Formats: sequence, C-alpha cells, structure tokens
Amino acid sequence: MTLSRRTLLLGGAAFAAAATNHGALAWDGPVLDLIEAGEAFDAASDAYVYGYPLVTMEMTRRVMTNVAQPVGTRAPMGTLIKLRAYPDASFRDVTAPNADTLYTTAFFDVGAEPWVVSLPDMQGRYFLLPFLDGWTEVFQVPGSRTTGTGAQTYLVTGPGWSGKVPDGMVQLKSPTSIVWMLGRIYCTGTPEDYAAVHALQDRFKLFPLSALGKDYTPPAGKVDPAIDMKTAVREQVNALSATEYFKLLAELLKANPPASKDAAALERFKTIGLVPGQSFDASKIDSRWEKRLPQLSFDRIMLHFKMSGGDIKDINGWGYTTKTGTYGTDYLQRALITAIGLGANRPQDAVYPTSLKGKDGETYSGANKYQLRFAPGQLPPVKGFWSLTMYDKDMFFVANPINRYAMSMRTNPVREADGSLIIYVQNETPGPGKEANWLPAPKDRFNLMLRLYWPDENNPSILDGSWVIPAITKVG
Repeated sequence: MTLSRRTLLLGGAAFAAAATNHGALAWDGPVLDLIEAGEAFDAASDAYVYGYPLVTMEMTRRVMTNVAQPVGTRAPMGTLIKLRAYPDASFRDVTAPNADTLYTTAFFDVGAEPWVVSLPDMQGRYFLLPFLDGWTEVFQVPGSRTTGTGAQTYLVTGPGWSGKVPDGMVQLKSPTSIVWMLGRIYCTGTPEDYAAVHALQDRFKLFPLSALGKDYTPPAGKVDPAIDMKTAVREQVNALSATEYFKLLAELLKANPPASKDAAALERFKTIGLVPGQSFDASKIDSRWEKRLPQLSFDRIMLHFKMSGGDIKDINGWGYTTKTGTYGTDYLQRALITAIGLGANRPQDAVYPTSLKGKDGETYSGANKYQLRFAPGQLPPVKGFWSLTMYDKDMFFVANPINRYAMSMRTNPVREADGSLIIYVQNETPGPGKEANWLPAPKDRFNLMLRLYWPDENNPSILDGSWVIPAITKVG
C-alpha cells in the first residue's frame, strides 16, 4: 500500500478535527502546520528530503576526516584509509560490519583541482572501487566487474573542469566537489591472505594532479574541536533545526551543484528561500517549523521503507532493494538509502538482503534452532561471492567459540548427498560432523544478512526476481 502525502494530509486533517471535537488534541501542532501552510510546508518538506543525502554526506565527511593522522576508520581529507583486519565481536564503531572485504577509502575535494587515483594489478582478486558524489550517487565504479583487475590510473575531476587528461589516465567526472572513494578488496581473513591484501593496499596512490611526478606525502589534518565526534551522524543531521539545515544545504549547493534533472524540483524550492548558488533566505521559514519540519520529513523518509510501492522487497522473511547507487529523481528512495545504508553500491555490484524475522513474522532467537537450505543447483547466483552474516539484535558480530561471524563457500561447508547446502543457524554446536556448516547465534535475539557481490544478471538472478532466497526455517 502506498500513501501519498495528500492522503496523509487529508487523513491528518480529519483526525485532528475529530480529536479536537473530543478535546483530545490541540490545534497548535504538526497537523495544523500541514493544514495551514499547505503548499509552502509541502515544498519545504520536499526540499528537506531532496537535500538529506548531501547534508548527511557532508556531516559524515566532517566526522571521518577530523583527525590529524589516519587512525582506524578515519583519516584527513585526501588521505587513504586502509583497514587491515576484520572487526571482532568487541567492535562497536559501525553497525553491520562485514568479514568479507577490507576497505580502502578516502574523502577528497575535486573543487579546486583533479585528483589522481592509481591502483595496482589486483592479480585476479575480486575488488570494486565505487566513487560517490556528494548526493550519494555512484558516478563510477572501477572493479572486477567493470574494468578488470589489471593496474589502472584515474583522474577524478570536479564540476566544470576542462583541462587535459595526462596520458595513461582515464577521466572520471564527479558531478560534485565532494568525492567519497569506498573501495573493497576480497580477503579470506587468513594471515597469509591478510598479508597479500595489505601489499595491494600499500600500492594504492591518491594525490592532487599538481603533485604528479613529485614525491607526495599527505599533509597532517587540522582537528576542529567543535565537530561532534561521538554522536552518530544521523542523529546530528536530524537534530538540526529547519533553518540550520537549509543554511547548510544552501552552502553545500554552491560547491556541489544539483543535476539538470532536478530543475523542476528546484523551481519549487525557490518559494521557501532555497536557491542554488545563493545563501538561504531564512525569512521564508515559519518559526513553528523549526523542529516539526525536520521531524515530519524524516518520518516520511522512514515510512518509505514500508510504503515504497516495490522499492523494498519482502520475500520469505528477507527484505532488500535493487534501487541503490543511482536514483534519478526518486529523492525519497535516495534519502532512505542514505538514512539506512549510506554508501550503498549499485545493485549490479552488490545486494544485501536482510532478515530480522522469519517468514512467519517471528523474531529469531538463539533459544531455537534454524536452518537455511539451498536446494541443489540453487546457491546464490553471483560472479563475485556470497556470504551469510550473523548479527546480534543491535547489528554487531556475535562472540562464539569458533570465531565465525559469517558463512560462505570459503569456509568450506559440506554439501548433502543430493548436492544441497544446509547452514545450521543456532547457539549450540550441531555436532562435530556438522560444525563446518555452523553459523553460531547468540542465546537471545539475532538478525541475518546475505551479501551478494556481483549478482549474476542472467537467469536465475536476484536482480529480476527469478532467483528467490529460501526462508530460514525453525527445526526441532
């Protein structure tokens, strides 16, 4: 079921009137703002949704680069972050961590000049290197699927740049000044494979074009003590008042121009004082909207998760979307993915089905035993790899006696006589003969994520729905 904002508005008006007649609600509330403000509030809410990715990307950039030297998942602007090992069950920095790929990432600004990104020969190893603009759109994605695994050098240019591309480089045109390179390299996690991937990471190069042919060392970062390094980015964004939010958005639009496809939306936003290239006119915002507008607009974004008209699929207890990475003018979907999965890949590169409850709607519990069975010939159809990851109720890894956080073909599971593959999802060991197929669960509630890298686009495929994920079944 899809509810339009007009339906919600009319329903809200009727509800408010009925409640007021019974003395249950005061008129001076969010619903009244919607009724009295009409098109102005409507346009402001649309502008909030439209700008949510750009504001979130900027706040993320500030937090991730507000250090003097690389440390953990953070590094100064223009400096590579090289994650060297998979997190364990004590890790609490980022929800839904993975134990499949090691990240090589960086934020850099191409507004003043282009930047060079050089990759070594990956020696056939699976990798992908998506480049995201300030709007969270994946504007290019070198990698095994698209460009192969040989050595590659790119010149990432900003809006309006028209210089000459040096020989041996391929130009990647960023629509915005903000660029987030979010590389992933497959790694089995053994000491030997860690060493092999580390050697590849150390051969990545990132530097401004002006440093071409010179020895370049990234300068130390400048730490801004005013930046909140503890509160989650989403909470920081959502805490901004309407005026604070639109002032920041207007400034970001100056260096990160909107796309031509946004012309119609931007024409509407002029009525609330948001004009690309200009500072925000705060006089256009009703003082009553300062908190209500952000709150109601974010609710719209999150309601899209359930009222998406097919953007989010729910099959056999698995929820996923294949509308990520590029969004066109679907601003609500873009904002939703920003809120729940910032940095999402294009579906051709990765799909992440997640199961929080079984097909019957019952939450998973380690007090029970479960199985995931792939029928003969029905393993996830991928050209990269797949994995099934266990998380606790807060989406972190689960401590267990065999230190296994994910199951995949690299863990060498044993197939049944008929060729099927059964994964035992439970708290206690299924027995010595079955531990190769055991994904340890906590004693209480847990969640599951199936990662599908480079989904096969031929039938069967998750991309067109011709391959269906089997349900997790409770046994015993």
